[in-house]
Amino acid sequence: MEEPQGFFSTGDGCVGDTVTERCLVESKEPVSHVQLACGLWFCAFPLDGNELCVWSTKDPSYQPLILRGHRQPITAVTFGNTVSPLLICSASQDYVMLWSLDECRQKVLLGLTPRGLVLGTLLGKALYLRLSPDDRAAAVCAGNKIFMLDTESRSTLAVLEGHRGPVTAAEFCPWQTHIIISVSEDRSFKVWDHHAGSPLYSSAVLTASPLLSLLVDEKSKQLVAGCADGQLWVFSLVERHHYRCVTRVDLKKKRETFSRRVESRLCSLPVLFLEENRRPRAHGLEKGEDMEGSLPVLSLAPCDLSLLLSSECGCLPSESAPCLWVGSSAGLLVLNLANFELEGVLRYKDFRSLSIQVAGSCAMMSKAGEQKAICLLTSLFGGQIAVLEIRLAALVRSRQGLGAGRSLSVLPRGCVLSTSPLHFRIAEEHRTPPAPQRRSAVRSTVQDQPLVFHSKVRSSGYATAPHVTMFSPKTNTRNNGDSPSRRRSSHGCKEYPLESSPPTRLHKQRVLAHGPAAALCVQFSGDGRWLACGLANHLSLVFRADLTGTPAVFSGHDGAVSTVCWSHDGRWLLSTSLDGTPRVWSLRRAELVLCVGRDLFPKPIQSAQFYYLDAFILCSSGPELQLLKCHIDTSKDEIRRYKQKSRCRPVFRLPTAGPTEITSLSAVNDFYSYLVLTAGRDKTVEVFDLNAGRSAAVIAEAHSRPVHQICQNKGSSFTTQRYQVYNLFATTATGDGIKLWDLRTLRCERRFEGHPNHGYPCGIAFSPCGRYVASGAEDRHAYVYELGSSTFSHRLAGHTDTVAGVAFSPSAPQT
Repeated sequence: MEEPQGFFSTGDGCVGDTVTERCLVESKEPVSHVQLACGLWFCAFPLDGNELCVWSTKDPSYQPLILRGHRQPITAVTFGNTVSPLLICSASQDYVMLWSLDECRQKVLLGLTPRGLVLGTLLGKALYLRLSPDDRAAAVCAGNKIFMLDTESRSTLAVLEGHRGPVTAAEFCPWQTHIIISVSEDRSFKVWDHHAGSPLYSSAVLTASPLLSLLVDEKSKQLVAGCADGQLWVFSLVERHHYRCVTRVDLKKKRETFSRRVESRLCSLPVLFLEENRRPRAHGLEKGEDMEGSLPVLSLAPCDLSLLLSSECGCLPSESAPCLWVGSSAGLLVLNLANFELEGVLRYKDFRSLSIQVAGSCAMMSKAGEQKAICLLTSLFGGQIAVLEIRLAALVRSRQGLGAGRSLSVLPRGCVLSTSPLHFRIAEEHRTPPAPQRRSAVRSTVQDQPLVFHSKVRSSGYATAPHVTMFSPKTNTRNNGDSPSRRRSSHGCKEYPLESSPPTRLHKQRVLAHGPAAALCVQFSGDGRWLACGLANHLSLVFRADLTGTPAVFSGHDGAVSTVCWSHDGRWLLSTSLDGTPRVWSLRRAELVLCVGRDLFPKPIQSAQFYYLDAFILCSSGPELQLLKCHIDTSKDEIRRYKQKSRCRPVFRLPTAGPTEITSLSAVNDFYSYLVLTAGRDKTVEVFDLNAGRSAAVIAEAHSRPVHQICQNKGSSFTTQRYQVYNLFATTATGDGIKLWDLRTLRCERRFEGHPNHGYPCGIAFSPCGRYVASGAEDRHAYVYELGSSTFSHRLAGHTDTVAGVAFSPSAPQT
């Protein structure tokens, strides 16, 4: 055989930077739908039907090694797991053979013909081969059976039967070597104990198309099965999870979403940078291009992007998120198993210099710590075999690097602009107040004058205390320790322990209302002394944090209270309701101090919160973000005591990118921050910069369904110095789980699994230490997740109905 000729892609731009065709070989026989082997230093593939070719990926000048011994066409090839000696196993309809690469090379140097060991004969057409982690057993998938062969005694250990269709792939469990998992064209997967030769678990029929590929990830302990219709099924292999389905990934939709996100980032870049990145058109993301009808998952392989991802964000304690290669007939994709989002997309037809445009088989390998990957391809329509070298940094650049230089942060990076709507506060603070002396003198003069012309008036009541109890002042509030200054002092001096553990057991339970009055939201005050609850019976209750004593009752809404929010100083409670009117309540007086009327907004208010250290109130009205300037005055006129002196007026409003309404908003109120995050019914998350007075970024299709709630991680400063988690935020959507995002890169960092949120919107909250996120669920449990893990760490029981809201105590670590 002639030495393979290499074709190097030298085109400018991303074509040459992303992929290079290292080797191209022409086979006399078709090689599509054949299992290929791609290792750290070598790749192996069938050549001319019954010959096995081994090619070095490290040294292109290395003479390929040709191994002969099969009489029928080779249908499956795999490498062993031990480095020395490196074993190669090949299968055809006549033989299953095992080769030692070192021995074969030595025999070739001595002029001898290498011979392999025959492990089995006449087992049928083998579609897949896999050696055990210690290379002592070989699993041969032939027909509906899995033959377990002993590589030392060359005997049959067991025959696993149970599938109703041809077995297409089988993988050993790395942490339980006696376990092997298989997928089949019968559209199911099975778990076997190959030592006992018996099945342990059999799944139901997953899809209408055959399952073609399989991967068992040791880091995340997940099983990933690839389907012929472009679907990925992910199952948990954690012992207590009982093989539950984590998620189902539609690769076609994921690639379309990836395409739109990259296009939106390209459109927001400067012209010179835009031309530099768009000129090669190597990512297949141009507008108007038609996507392929399906993406059959031909193979799956682990992918290490820890160095690239950590250099781009570096925010989570667990940086090395597991990723995997997804090989299809149209291209390669890199999927992040932590958030189930694409990190990179490579389409063969976008690289015109590649010899193979439609693949029949593929195998991938990327070594940990290296930024290059090797891909072995065979043509679907001919006998071409190509070896590609892929540069991972260039591949994920469209996902990671385009956002560099313009990252967002909740911390302000400059002074307030003179044109900013936030400058309104500064202007008021520096405004010269009117002289109060003359006004007070006039007022005192008026108060000293009698209201009648007689010297004595019977039963006037002006010189005695009022008889109506509702007007009596509260004289027992001086020494109760609840003054605003003391609350602020205690809140400022409180340091939440970093290494605190989340709550694990029920501490106390309190009935909020007698009757069908569900609690829709809860929120602790900043000092952790009070707990506010919004009920469906139009009431808001404020308890002490230990749930003792009689709660303060705030009534006045005409609809269910949907959100409650505390001011930074702890003096005021803001509530919104389905009646569309935000209301501000005084905690000290337990009364209403401000009601924002419906006439100020074109549509009812959905959510509201204090903002910019209580200088403003943020509201969402339909597809608009409203900024309100409020003046709260609790003083009362002696005659018209029911008339409120508090006033409010809109000072700025911003429309969203889409026409749909805002469902939730979030902003930092503990310090001056310019950014506001909103979630919409059009599945988008939008970031507004109120210093610039415009939209800063849009995350399209953040969820597959409308986003219900968005919540920011407002961990303490001591925590953020270690983990830098203050730029993280979480979103939740009904039926689409919880996602964790990084504001600086606008990336979904993690998707939390095991949350049964299918039909009811449930709230989410971050712990003050910044390490945990909690959410309610329909199954009457609250789930607590650690940011470095996708699986919940604790499941809290005790409720008798859906858990609609959750909140962490700022003062008690385990509450």
